[in-house]
Amino acid sequence: MAVGGDRSAGDAGSPLAARLNYLFANMHPPGAPYTNGHVADEITHGEEYGEVGLTEQYLSMLRNGRRANPSPDVLRALAKFFAVPVGYLMGDLSASQAERVEEEVRFLVAMRDQRVRAIALRSVGLPPEVQDSLTTIISQFRQQMNLPSDPPDAGGEERP
Repeated sequence: MAVGGDRSAGDAGSPLAARLNYLFANMHPPGAPYTNGHVADEITHGEEYGEVGLTEQYLSMLRNGRRANPSPDVLRALAKFFAVPVGYLMGDLSASQAERVEEEVRFLVAMRDQRVRAIALRSVGLPPEVQDSLTTIISQFRQQMNLPSDPPDAGGEERP
């Protein structure tokens, strides 16, 4: 069990479990997602996480909702590991702030693709009207290929 214990059990649909599972599914290096064991080991043995002890089993319980209220130290360590604000895991952010965190995660996931990264980096420094033209061209290609106008999980936000 994690240092500091768990103050209350949650249900399988806990917001913390959903957020942790979202981070596990998306915030990882290219290849396979992190395992509970890897994350627990990194946090337990990493100096940057303080003296937080976290087991694979306890992390599993957090992810499946059997535990839902870990100590603030565990939440800070998990937030630091996944490079998100601790308020995201604590549920302290407004809906729009939480959506912004998830939008940044989606962006980082998209940037894993070398071709996507190359397109984005090549557009840096171009005048806004040229960037708008590129966006229009990409939208036209997506339409021709019967793809949604925005990639999945783009938040439905229209971009110029």
